[in-house]
Amino acid sequence: MFKPNVTVACIVHAKNKFLVVEETVNGKATWNQPAGHLEANETLIQAVQRELWEETGLTLPVQYFLKLHQWIAPDKTPFLRFLFLIEAQEQFETQPQDSDIDCCHWVSADEIIHSQQLRSPLVRESLLCYQQGERYPLSLLGSFGTPFN
Repeated sequence: MFKPNVTVACIVHAKNKFLVVEETVNGKATWNQPAGHLEANETLIQAVQRELWEETGLTLPVQYFLKLHQWIAPDKTPFLRFLFLIEAQEQFETQPQDSDIDCCHWVSADEIIHSQQLRSPLVRESLLCYQQGERYPLSLLGSFGTPFN
């Protein structure tokens, strides 16, 4: 049976800057949106809030769903990546809780688009989705049954 990896990611935008997390992958510093895998017994929204906390130390309300990306990584690993949006009022200080995250940066859209250190092409693609301006209500992603909280 085909079982793609289900991941979540969150664009955090404030005052014309975007929050990226930096982590070292194969000895190279890479940028990503706060992102990670869906875990058992959590909704997609719970997963993105957990990842945001783990990777940045921030607890901010997720406001919109932006897009579902289907992607096959160069190593042939299939992913379904659910992209969310937080429009923040200010650029908060971050304090990563996950030891895999080296630091966080507030950067411009151009810095992301032209960066050579993106974790995957989905980082740039996610920003382009944000710039297109389409926003969807979180209610689009229903969850029901146990053991969801």
